[in-house]
Amino acid sequence: MTIFDVSGLGSQHVPYDDGLVRQRATHADVVAGRTPDTVLLLEHAPVFTAGKRTSPDERPTDGTPVIDVDRGGKITWHGPGQLVGYPILRLAEPIDVVGYVRWLEGILIEVLVGLGVPGERVEGRSGVWLPGHGVTADGRPADEKIAAIGIRVAEGVTMHGFALNCSNSLDPYDKIVACGIRDAGVTTISRVLGRTVTPQDVAPLIQAALDRGLADASSSPVAAAHTTPATTATEVAA
Repeated sequence: MTIFDVSGLGSQHVPYDDGLVRQRATHADVVAGRTPDTVLLLEHAPVFTAGKRTSPDERPTDGTPVIDVDRGGKITWHGPGQLVGYPILRLAEPIDVVGYVRWLEGILIEVLVGLGVPGERVEGRSGVWLPGHGVTADGRPADEKIAAIGIRVAEGVTMHGFALNCSNSLDPYDKIVACGIRDAGVTTISRVLGRTVTPQDVAPLIQAALDRGLADASSSPVAAAHTTPATTATEVAA
Protein backbone atom coordinates (compact mmCIF):
# COMPACT_ATOMS: atom_id res chain seq x y z
CA MET A 1 0.00 0.00 0.00
CA THR A 2 1.18 3.52 -0.81
CA ILE A 3 -0.19 6.62 0.90
CA PHE A 4 -0.75 9.74 -1.23
CA ASP A 5 -0.61 13.03 0.68
CA VAL A 6 -2.11 15.69 -1.60
CA SER A 7 -2.43 18.50 0.89
CA GLY A 8 -0.46 21.38 -0.58
CA LEU A 9 -2.17 22.33 -3.84
CA GLY A 10 -4.05 25.42 -4.98
CA SER A 11 -3.82 28.23 -2.46
CA GLN A 12 -2.12 25.98 0.11
CA HIS A 13 1.43 26.59 -1.13
CA VAL A 14 3.98 24.85 1.09
CA PRO A 15 7.13 26.76 2.09
CA TYR A 16 10.14 24.73 0.97
CA ASP A 17 11.58 24.38 4.47
CA ASP A 18 8.24 23.06 5.77
CA GLY A 19 8.09 20.56 2.93
CA LEU A 20 11.62 19.40 3.68
CA VAL A 21 10.76 18.83 7.34
CA ARG A 22 7.71 16.82 6.24
CA GLN A 23 9.84 14.80 3.83
CA ARG A 24 12.48 13.99 6.42
CA ALA A 25 9.93 12.96 9.04
CA THR A 26 8.12 10.73 6.54
CA HIS A 27 11.42 9.27 5.33
CA ALA A 28 12.37 8.37 8.90
CA ASP A 29 8.98 6.71 9.42
CA VAL A 30 9.25 4.68 6.21
CA VAL A 31 12.82 3.61 7.04
CA ALA A 32 11.70 2.50 10.50
CA GLY A 33 8.63 0.69 9.17
CA ARG A 34 6.23 2.95 11.07
CA THR A 35 4.41 4.03 7.92
CA PRO A 36 3.93 2.66 4.39
CA ASP A 37 5.56 4.16 1.33
CA THR A 38 4.24 7.69 0.87
CA VAL A 39 4.03 10.16 -2.01
CA LEU A 40 3.72 13.88 -1.23
CA LEU A 41 2.15 16.00 -4.00
CA LEU A 42 2.21 19.76 -3.51
CA GLU A 43 3.03 23.24 -4.77
CA HIS A 44 5.78 25.25 -3.12
CA ALA A 45 5.90 28.92 -2.38
CA PRO A 46 8.45 30.50 -4.78
CA VAL A 47 11.99 29.32 -4.08
CA PHE A 48 15.29 28.44 -5.75
CA THR A 49 16.94 25.24 -4.55
CA ALA A 50 20.44 24.08 -5.40
CA GLY A 51 21.70 20.51 -5.47
CA LYS A 52 25.23 19.58 -4.53
CA ARG A 53 26.72 20.06 -8.02
CA THR A 54 25.51 23.64 -8.54
CA SER A 55 28.26 26.01 -9.71
CA PRO A 56 28.45 29.63 -8.50
CA ASP A 57 27.87 30.98 -12.01
CA GLU A 58 24.57 29.08 -12.25
CA ARG A 59 23.04 30.91 -9.27
CA PRO A 60 21.07 34.19 -9.35
CA THR A 61 23.26 37.27 -9.58
CA ASP A 62 20.71 39.68 -8.04
CA GLY A 63 20.94 38.40 -4.46
CA THR A 64 17.85 36.20 -4.68
CA PRO A 65 18.06 33.65 -1.84
CA VAL A 66 18.86 30.03 -2.71
CA ILE A 67 18.32 27.02 -0.44
CA ASP A 68 21.07 24.41 -0.68
CA VAL A 69 19.70 20.88 -0.43
CA ASP A 70 20.99 17.30 -0.24
CA ARG A 71 19.50 16.02 -3.49
CA GLY A 72 21.33 15.35 -6.70
CA GLY A 73 21.32 17.79 -9.57
CA LYS A 74 21.91 21.50 -9.80
CA ILE A 75 19.82 24.63 -9.32
CA THR A 76 16.13 24.84 -10.13
CA TRP A 77 13.03 26.81 -9.21
CA HIS A 78 9.84 25.75 -7.46
CA GLY A 79 6.67 27.76 -7.09
CA PRO A 80 2.93 28.12 -7.72
CA GLY A 81 1.72 26.38 -10.86
CA GLN A 82 4.38 23.67 -10.66
CA LEU A 83 3.44 20.21 -9.36
CA VAL A 84 6.14 18.83 -7.08
CA GLY A 85 6.16 15.15 -6.18
CA TYR A 86 8.18 13.60 -3.38
CA PRO A 87 7.91 9.80 -3.58
CA ILE A 88 9.25 8.34 -0.33
CA LEU A 89 9.59 4.70 -1.33
CA ARG A 90 11.65 1.73 -0.18
CA LEU A 91 13.57 0.46 -3.21
CA ALA A 92 14.14 -3.18 -4.03
CA GLU A 93 17.59 -4.71 -3.58
CA PRO A 94 19.96 -4.45 -5.33
CA ILE A 95 19.14 -0.76 -5.53
CA ASP A 96 19.21 0.65 -9.05
CA VAL A 97 19.11 4.42 -8.60
CA VAL A 98 19.33 5.23 -12.30
CA GLY A 99 16.61 2.68 -12.99
CA TYR A 100 14.40 4.44 -10.44
CA VAL A 101 14.94 7.78 -12.18
CA ARG A 102 14.09 6.21 -15.56
CA TRP A 103 10.93 4.77 -13.96
CA LEU A 104 9.89 8.21 -12.68
CA GLU A 105 10.51 9.66 -16.14
CA GLY A 106 8.25 6.98 -17.58
CA ILE A 107 5.44 7.87 -15.16
CA LEU A 108 5.67 11.55 -16.13
CA ILE A 109 5.86 10.79 -19.84
CA GLU A 110 2.75 8.59 -19.58
CA VAL A 111 0.78 11.42 -17.98
CA LEU A 112 2.04 14.05 -20.41
CA VAL A 113 1.28 11.97 -23.49
CA GLY A 114 -2.22 11.36 -22.13
CA LEU A 115 -2.69 15.14 -21.97
CA GLY A 116 -1.43 15.58 -25.53
CA VAL A 117 2.07 16.77 -24.61
CA PRO A 118 4.80 14.79 -26.45
CA GLY A 119 7.23 14.43 -23.55
CA GLU A 120 10.34 12.33 -24.20
CA ARG A 121 13.65 11.34 -22.72
CA VAL A 122 16.78 12.97 -24.15
CA GLU A 123 19.97 10.94 -24.23
CA GLY A 124 22.38 12.04 -21.53
CA ARG A 125 19.87 14.33 -19.80
CA SER A 126 17.56 13.35 -16.96
CA GLY A 127 14.00 14.59 -16.66
CA VAL A 128 11.36 14.93 -19.37
CA TRP A 129 11.85 17.01 -22.51
CA LEU A 130 10.20 18.32 -25.66
CA PRO A 131 13.05 17.91 -28.16
CA GLY A 132 13.32 20.72 -30.68
CA HIS A 133 10.23 22.42 -29.31
CA GLY A 134 11.97 25.73 -28.58
CA VAL A 135 14.09 28.15 -30.57
CA THR A 136 17.44 29.69 -29.68
CA ALA A 137 18.17 33.39 -29.97
CA ASP A 138 19.74 32.78 -33.38
CA GLY A 139 16.77 30.78 -34.65
CA ARG A 140 18.02 27.21 -34.17
CA PRO A 141 15.77 24.50 -32.69
CA ALA A 142 16.28 23.91 -28.96
CA ASP A 143 15.06 21.29 -26.53
CA GLU A 144 12.75 22.44 -23.74
CA LYS A 145 12.51 20.80 -20.35
CA ILE A 146 9.06 20.29 -18.85
CA ALA A 147 9.90 18.14 -15.82
CA ALA A 148 13.01 17.97 -13.63
CA ILE A 149 14.05 15.08 -11.41
CA GLY A 150 16.50 15.22 -8.51
CA ILE A 151 16.56 12.51 -5.86
CA ARG A 152 18.35 11.15 -2.84
CA VAL A 153 18.32 7.56 -1.62
CA ALA A 154 19.25 6.99 2.03
CA GLU A 155 18.90 3.69 3.92
CA GLY A 156 17.21 2.26 0.85
CA VAL A 157 14.39 4.83 0.83
CA THR A 158 13.98 7.66 -1.68
CA MET A 159 13.60 11.38 -1.01
CA HIS A 160 13.05 14.47 -3.14
CA GLY A 161 11.63 13.66 -6.58
CA PHE A 162 10.17 15.55 -9.54
CA ALA A 163 8.94 19.01 -10.50
CA LEU A 164 6.44 19.15 -13.37
CA ASN A 165 5.76 22.54 -14.93
CA CYS A 166 1.98 22.89 -15.29
CA SER A 167 0.81 26.51 -15.28
CA ASN A 168 3.73 28.32 -13.64
CA SER A 169 5.49 31.42 -14.87
CA LEU A 170 8.80 30.82 -16.62
CA ASP A 171 10.23 34.23 -15.64
CA PRO A 172 12.17 32.91 -12.59
CA TYR A 173 14.23 30.66 -14.85
CA ASP A 174 15.76 33.76 -16.43
CA LYS A 175 17.70 34.32 -13.20
CA ILE A 176 19.48 30.95 -13.20
CA VAL A 177 21.06 28.32 -15.41
CA ALA A 178 18.31 25.80 -14.78
CA CYS A 179 19.72 22.34 -13.98
CA GLY A 180 23.09 23.63 -15.23
CA ILE A 181 21.99 23.30 -18.88
CA ARG A 182 22.84 26.32 -21.01
CA ASP A 183 21.72 25.16 -24.46
CA ALA A 184 18.06 24.37 -23.72
CA GLY A 185 14.94 26.07 -22.42
CA VAL A 186 11.96 25.30 -20.21
CA THR A 187 8.25 25.09 -20.89
CA THR A 188 4.95 24.19 -19.23
CA ILE A 189 1.96 21.98 -20.02
CA SER A 190 -0.24 25.07 -20.32
CA ARG A 191 2.13 26.74 -22.76
CA VAL A 192 2.31 23.66 -24.98
CA LEU A 193 -1.45 23.05 -25.03
CA GLY A 194 -2.51 26.70 -25.24
CA ARG A 195 -4.86 26.39 -22.26
CA THR A 196 -4.48 26.49 -18.51
CA VAL A 197 -3.70 23.14 -16.90
CA THR A 198 -3.02 23.44 -13.17
CA PRO A 199 -1.29 21.15 -10.67
CA GLN A 200 -4.74 20.38 -9.27
CA ASP A 201 -5.74 19.10 -12.71
CA VAL A 202 -2.61 16.96 -13.08
CA ALA A 203 -2.22 15.56 -9.54
CA PRO A 204 -4.95 12.88 -9.90
CA LEU A 205 -3.39 11.75 -13.19
CA ILE A 206 0.03 11.44 -11.55
CA GLN A 207 -1.46 9.52 -8.63
CA ALA A 208 -3.22 7.10 -10.96
CA ALA A 209 -0.07 6.56 -13.05
CA LEU A 210 2.03 5.97 -9.93
CA ASP A 211 -0.57 3.49 -8.64
CA ARG A 212 -0.35 1.58 -11.90
CA GLY A 213 3.42 1.71 -11.98
CA LEU A 214 3.79 0.54 -8.39
CA ALA A 215 1.33 -2.29 -8.95
CA ASP A 216 3.27 -3.60 -11.95
CA ALA A 217 5.62 -6.10 -10.35
CA SER A 218 7.60 -6.47 -13.57
CA SER A 219 8.72 -2.84 -13.62
CA SER A 220 8.15 -1.35 -10.16
CA PRO A 221 11.40 -0.37 -8.40
CA VAL A 222 9.79 -0.65 -4.97
CA ALA A 223 10.73 -3.37 -2.50
CA ALA A 224 8.41 -5.98 -1.13
CA ALA A 225 7.41 -5.52 2.49
CA HIS A 226 10.06 -6.14 5.17
CA THR A 227 13.03 -5.93 2.79
CA THR A 228 16.19 -5.05 4.72
CA PRO A 229 17.23 -1.50 3.73
CA ALA A 230 20.62 -0.46 2.42
CA THR A 231 22.78 1.83 4.57
CA THR A 232 24.36 4.12 1.98
CA ALA A 233 23.10 7.43 0.61
CA THR A 234 23.07 8.32 -3.06
CA GLU A 235 22.06 11.48 -4.93
CA VAL A 236 21.10 11.51 -8.58
CA ALA A 237 20.65 14.58 -10.72
CA ALA A 238 18.21 15.88 -13.17
